[in-house]
Amino acid sequence: THRCNLQFTIIIGCQTRAVHSAEAEVQTLSTAVSWTQTQPHDEAQELLLQPAADRLDPPGLKAFLQRVEDTVIRELDRNGRSHAFDEFQVNWEDQSQPVSCLHCLQHPSAQERGLHVTSVSWSCTGSVIACAFGRTDDGDWITEPSCVCTWNLDRRGLNPKQADLVIDVATAVTALCCHPQQPALIAGGLYSGEVVVWDTSRTQDPVLVQTGMSADSHREPVYQVAWVPLQKAGEFGVLSACSGGRVLLWTGDLNEGRFVLNAAYALVPQQVPHSSYVSFKARGSSTVGVTSLALSPWDPDTFLVGSEGGLLLRCSFSSQTPAAVPSEGHNVTLRAPAVFVFRPRSGPVHSIHCSPFHRNLFVSAGTDGRAHLHSLLQADPLLSLRVSDSSVFQVQWSPSRPLVFAAAAAQGTVHIFDLGRRSLRPAATIEQGGADQAATCLAFNSQNSHLLALGRTNGTVCIWQLSHDLTEQSPREISQLEQIANQVAA
Repeated sequence: THRCNLQFTIIIGCQTRAVHSAEAEVQTLSTAVSWTQTQPHDEAQELLLQPAADRLDPPGLKAFLQRVEDTVIRELDRNGRSHAFDEFQVNWEDQSQPVSCLHCLQHPSAQERGLHVTSVSWSCTGSVIACAFGRTDDGDWITEPSCVCTWNLDRRGLNPKQADLVIDVATAVTALCCHPQQPALIAGGLYSGEVVVWDTSRTQDPVLVQTGMSADSHREPVYQVAWVPLQKAGEFGVLSACSGGRVLLWTGDLNEGRFVLNAAYALVPQQVPHSSYVSFKARGSSTVGVTSLALSPWDPDTFLVGSEGGLLLRCSFSSQTPAAVPSEGHNVTLRAPAVFVFRPRSGPVHSIHCSPFHRNLFVSAGTDGRAHLHSLLQADPLLSLRVSDSSVFQVQWSPSRPLVFAAAAAQGTVHIFDLGRRSLRPAATIEQGGADQAATCLAFNSQNSHLLALGRTNGTVCIWQLSHDLTEQSPREISQLEQIANQVAA
């Protein structure tokens, strides 16, 4: 018997269609937060059942209000009468620096020759600063050539070391004044005694009119020039003052390119009002050498004069009193203009400026190192502020702040005073420079009161930006100025 084992393996295969698959994922987020606060059922029900008037009068409120009523009314009445915050103004500007230097302008040729900046003046648009160069120390000024330079601060690509216009002048320029309405015209006074008007739009030949060396012209250095409105609307003359005691009013003859003398005034000791005649006569001078001059913006008949001997005079254009001096060939009669004398100073009066905010106030300064605040109605100053231990070359009121003025000193500092402060110390000081860099002249920009131009003996003109505090008028400032003007001099 045989046993047989058989194994069979059957392999069956099949193929199906491709199976398609896909994955999809979805994530959702749903958040909800809610809450409520309720009173217990019985309290809420009771509150809803109360009258509306009772619901608005929580327990104890009425009694509290009645208890504090008198105190609150008393404090409100006191606050209504208080002036503690009258001058407070919210100021969001950065007050980190009261003054900051924007530009330092230089004319290399003038610096190489050691010329000083003798005068600065802004154009009527406020865009252009004009600078006169000359000498303020010993030297042969009359034979040393100088220049007048202008920079347009609004010009793109301003080059502080290259003036937009340079006008060469044969002698030192001692005074400068831009026209109040025509930005291209600049009046200048020269050490030789000449008076010139330049037209900066005529770059090839900028001299528009000049006095020349005639019998009518000055024979001594011209220390001040100013534009004076004439009787015909829109017309201006040029007023010039010299160390020889003459103040002359010129009108331009454009056809001839020369000035015509319109009026002439002479200051002599015999016709100075009597209160200071004795002290002045003792100095042995035959003339009142004029070193400074200012026009009143309020009264077209009034101008002020400061002298080498310390005299400070109020003068009248309409004076008909003949001057007690020889005519010296003048084509017009010399008149004596002085009508009032203020207390004399101990030395030359270098600068005078009338307040643009009060008709009777002006400030003066000179070799005594003080700035004196005067009223036209009183001989003695209302206030005297110590500026420097040396001479003060120029003082000028701010065009936007009635109680603010600046003073430039020979020591190189410029002090800005704010008479509205409790302390009479300077509100700001520019100390750049030193004894060898005296601050000779300064000028506020009437169109942009944030700008102050400052000239020095090192031949530079710096443009300073003033802070909000020094340029924005406070609410009670005019009334404070009025109080100062109404003071009686001590």
